[in-house]
Formats: sequence, structure tokens, C-alpha cells
Amino acid sequence: MSLKSDFLTILDTRGFIHQATDLEGLDTLLTQEPITAYIGFDATARSFHVGSLVQIMVLYWLQQTGNRPLVLMGGATTKIGDPTGKDESRKLLSEEEIRENIEKLSTIFSRALTFGKGPKDALLLNNDAWIDSLNYSSFLRDYGTHFTINRMLTFESVRLRLEREHPMTFLEFNYMILQAYDFLELYKKYGCCVQIGGVDQWGNIINGVELVRRVTHKTVYGLTTPLITTASGAKMGKTAQGAVWLNADLLSPFEYWQFWRNTEDKDVGRFLRLFTTLPLDEIERLEKLEGAEINEAKKVLADKATAFIHGEKAAQEARETAHKLFETTQANYQESSLPTLMLTQEELEKGAPILDLFCRLGLTSSKGEARRLIEGGGARLNDTPIQNELSVITATSFQDGSPLKLSAGKKRHGLITKP
Repeated sequence: MSLKSDFLTILDTRGFIHQATDLEGLDTLLTQEPITAYIGFDATARSFHVGSLVQIMVLYWLQQTGNRPLVLMGGATTKIGDPTGKDESRKLLSEEEIRENIEKLSTIFSRALTFGKGPKDALLLNNDAWIDSLNYSSFLRDYGTHFTINRMLTFESVRLRLEREHPMTFLEFNYMILQAYDFLELYKKYGCCVQIGGVDQWGNIINGVELVRRVTHKTVYGLTTPLITTASGAKMGKTAQGAVWLNADLLSPFEYWQFWRNTEDKDVGRFLRLFTTLPLDEIERLEKLEGAEINEAKKVLADKATAFIHGEKAAQEARETAHKLFETTQANYQESSLPTLMLTQEELEKGAPILDLFCRLGLTSSKGEARRLIEGGGARLNDTPIQNELSVITATSFQDGSPLKLSAGKKRHGLITKP
């Protein structure tokens, strides 16, 4: 169908739309007035990974087209755990852990959204504010009648768990009811008429749309984004080294920049549409580059994606560091943004074991992994393969006073310095 509203047109042309309850009806509403929409995020970790960036970009475009985004943190629903896509119950976190996670997670939205009290300003909310104060018997009486076990058993998150004969607790079974109640609460308090989520949230979103309709007799809408995979079929944001985190304390801006720089050729155009704000005509030009020139498009992708989350300065530093590491013969590391470890004078006198240094720099998760890396020829010191796992770094290792570059494979690097 031909879309008329700015918001849905942008989502459609950039590849964000997977399914909707009534796309034509929502499009018509968007051409008539600004809307309020929300996306919910449970606080199961202290950082989002890059897979969550799709939802963050949707909120960005929602606000850029004159609408109001609500960011809903699941302070209450995290205590239960979303069973969607899981064969086992999620680990239950303490209230203190959830609060700390929300505090960390909330910082990432300030890069993408403008918060305030204006009609189009984003709001950061926590469903703990209304769920924790619910009277259980009253809640069941008022809203439990709108949900049937028969219908809930048809949702994929429940059906797959039962088919695999993995237990599903009554606690988890309540999750979808509480998420539906979130939508009703946000509709009543903020006039929120759209819930957006990943494709795995379709069943939960449908529950919310139906609950609002049953209770208020009003029409609201649901919209999902697709699961993003790479051209080779890997799930977006999952690498051999683990999740690609958005918080700089878990993954440096340089490593984040490198993740995007190493995008597969076939993904460049799609990822530029999804994860940058570049104009479409510029993206079309970049994705047509071939051979070695496609690397320039990858650098643009890395620059823009990194700047969006970490800021322009961090993106520039990451690119300059990459240039020094990979595109010059004699690197000058003094101003590098790579992970850096300064050895003490005592360590230099005794000799710092190379296996320990890989772990301390976060290049490997254990000495065993570092040992295997050396045996496989993937460990390097100043671009020279490390042959002996018993090697140590001493003061004499620093030939001209410059930092030493320790590398785990081609993509992970750290610096060792002396006082």
C-alpha cells in the first residue's frame, strides 16, 4: 500500500516494518494529528546490545516526525521475566539490581531522544509506578475476564515452551497480561495509541490492543519490527566475542566502530538505512560501490552508527585509531582510544606474563583462551606473532618508549604502557 504519513513512510523505506494490526488506519491517523507511541524495555542487563538499536531508531524517527515517544522501563515486569523466545525461566533479579540496570540503560536514550515536558518531548516511564500498587484480587476481577487460557495457549511463546515440554511457571504466564495492562495504563494517562516492539512481541502487543479495545471501546494499534540478521544468517549483535554492547564501559567506542566497519558487503546498504540517519539518496550511492571502494561505505556506516550512540568525538577518535592500526606502517599510539593497561614498575621488573595481559585487557576471557589463541597463531605483539605462551613483558620490551600493541586476531587490540 502507498503510505502517506512521514513516520510510516520513513519506517517502510528504511526497512523497519514487519507487521501491524491496521497499517492503513494508523497511517490515516498519523496524517491527521501527532500521536503518542511507546516501546517497552525490560531491565535484564545493565546495557542494551546492538540488537535493541532497531527499537531505539524507531523512537528517534517517531520524534523526528513530530510525534511523542514514550520509553517504558519494565521495573515491575522485569521481576517476572518475559518468557518470549525462552525455553527456561529467566533469572529473577533483585529490586536493587533492576534499579541499577534501569539507571544504566536510561542513559542511552539521551543520545537519540529529546526529553522534557513539551507535547512532543519524550518521557521515560517505569511500569513499577502502577503495577506494584495493584490490588491483586481487584486486578483479576477487572481485567482477568478479558483473557482466556485457550487464546493464550495459542501464542508462540507459550506454545513452543509446551511443545518442547519445558515448564512454564504461573509467574511467567502473567507477563503477557501485565504487558497488556501497561498499554491500557499508557492509553488512559498519556493518550498512547500505538505499541511498537520486535517481531517476538507480536502476541503480547495483540493482547494489549485487545484489552484497550475491550475496556475503553477505542481503537489502538500495534506495530512490529523484523528480526535483523546478517547476510550470512547470523543474529544481529551476536559475535564470537559475545554481545555488541551499547554502553562504553562494556564495549569501547573503538570496538563498536570496528563492529560496523566489519559489516558484510551485502549488508552495507540495509544497515545504513536502519542504523544511520543518512539521506536515502546518499545511501543508494554508497551501496553501489564495489570492490575495495565498498570499504569507504563501511567506514561511513561505522562513523554514523558510532556517532549516534557515542557522539561525534568518539566516532572520530575511533576512526583515527583504526587508521593508525590498519592503514599506516608505523603507528603512533599515544592518543589511541584502545583499551590501555599501564604496568607498574614492580611488574616490569618481575616480568608481566603475556597470558595475564590478554585477560586484563579484556582481549580474552581466560588464560586458556589466550593460550589457544597463541597456539593458533592469532596472538600478536606489535603485529608480530607470539610464539611462546610463557612470554613476559619487561621494561626492555619497550624499545623506544612507545606503547606495545597486543592483538587477539584481526579485530581486538589493546595497548600496554609503562610509567
